Amino acid sequence: MDKYNNKFISPQGDLEMKKHLNIDNIRIQKMLDIKLKVFNKEITTADARRLVNETFDRVSAEEFVYGEQHLFNAGITDEIMAEGMDDILDVFKDVLVVDSLNLPKGHPIQTYADEAVALELLLLKMEQKLNGKFIKNQWLELYSQLSEINIHFSRKQHQLFSALERKGFDRPSRIMWTFDDKVRDAIKDAYLLLQTDKDDAFIAAQPHVIHLVRDILGKERDVLYPTSLKLLSDEEFAEMRKGDDEIGYCLIDNPPAYYASSKDFASNPEMDNKNNLLTDLKDVLAKHGLTTSSSKDEVLSVSNGKLTLEQINLIYKHMQIDLSYVDENDIVKFYTDSTHRVFPRSPGVIGREVQNCHPRNSLSTVNAIIDAFRKGEQDEAEFWIDKGDKFIYIIFNAVRDDEGNFRGVLEMMQDVTHIRSLKGSRRLLSWENSKPYNENEIKPNNKNMNSEKTTYTTKDVQIDIEPKTVIGEVIGQYPFIKDFLVSLSPDYNRLTNPVLFKTMKNIATLDMISKVGGFKVDHLIKLIKQEIEDKQ
Repeated sequence: MDKYNNKFISPQGDLEMKKHLNIDNIRIQKMLDIKLKVFNKEITTADARRLVNETFDRVSAEEFVYGEQHLFNAGITDEIMAEGMDDILDVFKDVLVVDSLNLPKGHPIQTYADEAVALELLLLKMEQKLNGKFIKNQWLELYSQLSEINIHFSRKQHQLFSALERKGFDRPSRIMWTFDDKVRDAIKDAYLLLQTDKDDAFIAAQPHVIHLVRDILGKERDVLYPTSLKLLSDEEFAEMRKGDDEIGYCLIDNPPAYYASSKDFASNPEMDNKNNLLTDLKDVLAKHGLTTSSSKDEVLSVSNGKLTLEQINLIYKHMQIDLSYVDENDIVKFYTDSTHRVFPRSPGVIGREVQNCHPRNSLSTVNAIIDAFRKGEQDEAEFWIDKGDKFIYIIFNAVRDDEGNFRGVLEMMQDVTHIRSLKGSRRLLSWENSKPYNENEIKPNNKNMNSEKTTYTTKDVQIDIEPKTVIGEVIGQYPFIKDFLVSLSPDYNRLTNPVLFKTMKNIATLDMISKVGGFKVDHLIKLIKQEIEDKQ
């Protein structure tokens, strides 16, 4: 029997991915043989590179990753692959061909590439700062921007990886997630050194941070982008683009909408509603024979009551708690699409194995919960996270039918910061924004305290409180805000240093200030606005 079919390829693992690629099994086998020798230390990387250059004129990205998908069958675990991937890329660097993208603005892959350019420009600024005088505030600003790479990673992991997994491409994406975690951890560790005034250690860490960021961007450019373009259709990218806004973008403005070129996916803004919760619920119910009507007004008999699909949709959208449901086969089936979401989600997670929605360092916990629920050993697991200004409560419940059969896991997550702060009793109706004002007081022109921007006015002063507002402007008009910020976080103690405050007051925006204290900017603005209202 052909060594390729016998040794490396499982009966199921080869099917889906190969449907979308033009693969030569003989070429793949030669690549796998060389990679195995490198992983097993049977050959040096220098000798392996010479062998590759003698054997191949060019290797496409999809050929390269197709082999990675099946090395597990040859005993190369994810851990071994992650540790040796840099060597493998070095071995193939002379023949690995990367074509230019030539994609329109708005295409998800072009958006990743645009973010990579913005990140590279930021790395150049960091390298310039290393050659100059150390100024902490400047580095705080640079790291505030660098931390946005987490948005890049999040969109990639929950949007692009989920689409690739449906094509059988899951192992290389898991390995890349491991590299993402290394970059994230290195940035986090260096940022902590900066915040705790360990200047020498922080400066010493910068070459490593810069190298890791450039390395992951290179892996994306050389392997991930071209393979994604081969595996995914234009229609799939158009659908992906609709979910990208849910997570956000790294160092770039929101890209334009992207529509596939086929007539079935023509440029039509109404298509943006295709994947909303109402449609998803309708499809699920139809599969189970619960409705044959397409009307959103059809009344359904639920456990205790009668609701239309529109009402069900509205209930979920207005819940002040996040719900996620994973079925008995570990497939993500549902999450609530509400404005109160604690962590970003996107439609790309639907239909994905839950294990592929988590970083590798948390997989053991995820699997332990599901295993205990499936065996009937446990029915509930709870966690809580003290995250800067927020206290997050998370509880997992086993879902069982009337016969006690395991049918999946329900995750419930809530920001309970406000709940924890409550004391005594409130027995009378009290509106949060009902405080009366007179003409001499500061009045909010917009009384929705949850909005990102509110303009406060007096007879002589007008100030916009928004992410781009500089901290000096806010404290200049409302001096008590300085002490208020210090009470929120010890990281704001630097505001009390006259020299430091003079330097940063006209530079540091509320967006930058929020990141220093570990707050989300909209939440910090809400706290500041509430404090201003209370003090008037």
